[in-house]
Amino acid sequence: MAAELSPIDKAKFVAAKRAVDFVQTGMKVGLGTGSTAAWMVRCLGERVREEGLRIVGVPTSMRTAELARQVGIPVVSLDEAKWLDLTIDGADEFDTNLALIKGGGAALLQEKIVATASDQMIVIADAAKEVVQLGGFPLPVEIIPFGWQTTKALIEEVLVSMDVMGRDVTVRMNGAAPLVTDEANYLVDLHLKRIANPRQLAMVLNQIPGVVENGLFIDICDIVIIGHGDGRVTVRDINAGSEHDDRIEFAPSANIFADLGD
Repeated sequence: MAAELSPIDKAKFVAAKRAVDFVQTGMKVGLGTGSTAAWMVRCLGERVREEGLRIVGVPTSMRTAELARQVGIPVVSLDEAKWLDLTIDGADEFDTNLALIKGGGAALLQEKIVATASDQMIVIADAAKEVVQLGGFPLPVEIIPFGWQTTKALIEEVLVSMDVMGRDVTVRMNGAAPLVTDEANYLVDLHLKRIANPRQLAMVLNQIPGVVENGLFIDICDIVIIGHGDGRVTVRDINAGSEHDDRIEFAPSANIFADLGD
């Protein structure tokens, strides 16, 4: 079945497979959201079923919670867990400093809360997600529905003074209506093309009334695991200042590739 995967899915799978090696019995683990994180949840579920790994998972979205239950991972809320040993999640972009853009899966608020409530955050991604400078992927910003058009206008006004290449701001839609997040908020996507100072932009955006959180994850990620279509993975640890390559053999069980909803 692995041979049927596209190179991009192989890259996501090997990154996810390598990441779950960091999980040990007794851990409380944050479970990310998105296509790459879904591979991780499936791989972790395989370890729970076949190795007897004893963990609890804290999901970052309703769809991740559903998938975790399907594959046999016990799920608790962050309030129940209180603090986590590890969070594993994907990213839409990451740079050499392991600053991230997240939120393409519309779960950035819960993802950021869970990641910052963890001793360590591991990001899993295919090689195409690495960039020299953040901004090519639209930056999601979660805003409350009340007065959202005013909030959007304030964001547009703030961007005039920021060192970015583009300033288009669009509301993320679900058909004819704005998409609603798990926390009943809206998302606006900032098409910036290039962000010269992510730290400054993150701070400024969060000062705008109506903004709940932005998709810039600064000083949160500790390790990034980069998957490649040939089975190679690169493990980059920013705290240790180390980087090394591994190889993951394509010999997963059929259960990993079951048609489980992401």
